[in-house]
Amino acid sequence: MIVLDGNQIRQLIDVEHVYRAYRDALRDRETRFRGSLSWKTVAGHEYLYQKRNAVAKSLGRRSANTERIYDQFRTGRAEARQRVATLDLRLRAMAPINRAMRLGRVPIMSARVLRKLDRLGLLGHGFRVAGTHALYAYESLAAVHFDNRHVATLDIDLLYDARSTIKLVGEGDSGLIDQLQALDRTFRPTEPGSFRAVNDAGFMVDLITPLPRNPGTARSPGRLGGPDDVRAVEIAGLQWLENSRPIDRVVLDERGYPLRIVAPDPRAFAVHKSWVAQRDDRDPGNRRRDLAQARAVASILVHQLPELRFDDPSLLYLPADLRKAGEALTAEVEARRFRPGHDEEDWV
Repeated sequence: MIVLDGNQIRQLIDVEHVYRAYRDALRDRETRFRGSLSWKTVAGHEYLYQKRNAVAKSLGRRSANTERIYDQFRTGRAEARQRVATLDLRLRAMAPINRAMRLGRVPIMSARVLRKLDRLGLLGHGFRVAGTHALYAYESLAAVHFDNRHVATLDIDLLYDARSTIKLVGEGDSGLIDQLQALDRTFRPTEPGSFRAVNDAGFMVDLITPLPRNPGTARSPGRLGGPDDVRAVEIAGLQWLENSRPIDRVVLDERGYPLRIVAPDPRAFAVHKSWVAQRDDRDPGNRRRDLAQARAVASILVHQLPELRFDDPSLLYLPADLRKAGEALTAEVEARRFRPGHDEEDWV
């Protein structure tokens, strides 16, 4: 594990401030100034029409009031566009600096997928990042970089909250697979009804969801689109991640450009990975990786985020035995830190 220095931390803070301002400006442009306003002559009189999503609506006959609405819209839209463009240029100028300081971490395709979900308003509202990619959020939270062996991966796990009533809406798009194909047309489900989509480069997007509380009871259709869409696979233990508080962080992709990641609480992640590593049905190689990731996250909880304790009342959604396992895991990491001759890289 690498602890970031003061210059790197300052750069990340500056990028986050600019990026959040950029997202606010973009949202303002796309909500307050969505569509268009224009004058239309009807029966010899001019009317101001607002057009959104191919639907036109009259705002009234031409008057001092409608002219003021028209002028304010055009001026406000121009200012919003200029603000977005200015902040975009600032982020582009910061990108090479971010790369030079070795701050870019998230794989490019992963970043494109997450930005797409963010633009659709789904990141943190029906979707969270689970699995290995959540580690990038924890790096940002603790101002560290994990060893690359913990984060290298060619797939991203999207945790779908089946309790949500979200629906993907777009120009003819009907589901998650449509959105992925808008990024890369080679994305396809691995088989009909699969939870996994893969592109020609071998990058995989997995849609996962917790098992229902009552066995045999379907929580939702498990997919957002039609029958050709990917379908979420139900997996035991994911309810602990789903019920945890969200961690919303700005991170950087490998090119140095920012994006958001919304991930589960790192304490829930650590105990879940530790629990998965003990399952007999888990592949031995994956079990070792799960345990290594659990210990890596436990290490930042001990050394960088000591305020995040397992006796916190906010973790009462976790079973008591899991909270105790979390305390044991952090105690193990703490004890290992001071063992003579111990190589800390074996853990973090």
